[in-house]
Amino acid sequence: MPKPVTIADVQRALAGARPGPVAQGRMAPQPRVGQETYFNPPPNCRQGSVLILLYPRAGQLHLVLTRRTDRVRHHKGQVSLPGGAQLPGEPLVQTALREAGEELGIPTRDIQVLGGLTPLYVPVSGYCIHPFVGFLAVAPLLRPDPIEVAEVLEVTLDELLDPAARHVELWKDPQLSSRRIPCFHLRGWVVWGATAMILSELSAMLEAENAAADGCSCI
Repeated sequence: MPKPVTIADVQRALAGARPGPVAQGRMAPQPRVGQETYFNPPPNCRQGSVLILLYPRAGQLHLVLTRRTDRVRHHKGQVSLPGGAQLPGEPLVQTALREAGEELGIPTRDIQVLGGLTPLYVPVSGYCIHPFVGFLAVAPLLRPDPIEVAEVLEVTLDELLDPAARHVELWKDPQLSSRRIPCFHLRGWVVWGATAMILSELSAMLEAENAAADGCSCI
C-alpha cells in the first residue's frame, strides 16, 4: 500500500519542473467547442487565481473543493477550487488568498504559499487562471459564503492520486454529437474541466516525486 502523501512530498514536487500542458491535457475535455484552446491564451485575457489549500486532518493531507452556487457569474453549479478575479494592482498570489478567505470564511494570514502551478486559459470565461498551492498547519474551520459556495468537499491527496478516481465520460453536447470528458470521481463529486486539469498537473508532479523516491525513472 503506498505511503500517505506528506507535506514534504509536496514541497519536493513543487521544487521540480512543471509538466504544464502535458499533464493538464490528460484531463482536457475533447473536442473543444469553438476555436480557442486552453493552452493559447489571448494577450488581453482577464487574470485570476485559484488556491489548492492543503492541511492535515485525521493524519492525512486534505484539500478543499467547492461547488459553486447558481448565483455566481461563471461556471454555475460546477466544482471548483476557491479563487476568482484579480483586483487592479493586486499580486496574483494575493488574489488566490483573498478569494479563498472570502469563499471559505477562513483567515489566510497563516497560509504558507508553497508555490505556483502552470497557468491555464479557460475560453468559456476568458480568464487566464494562475493556480497556487498553500498549506495550513492546522485544519481550518470552514464557513463557506452562501452566495458563492453551495457545498464544500474535503478530500485527501491520496484519494486524488488513486488511479481508481480517474474516469472518462461521454457527455451529450448541443453543438456536438458527444464530448469525451476526463474527470475525477471524488466521494460522489465529478471534478472536470479546468479544475481537473489543474489538479492533474499537481498529481503528475507528486507521482513523479514518488517514483523518484522509489528509484524509478519511468515517469
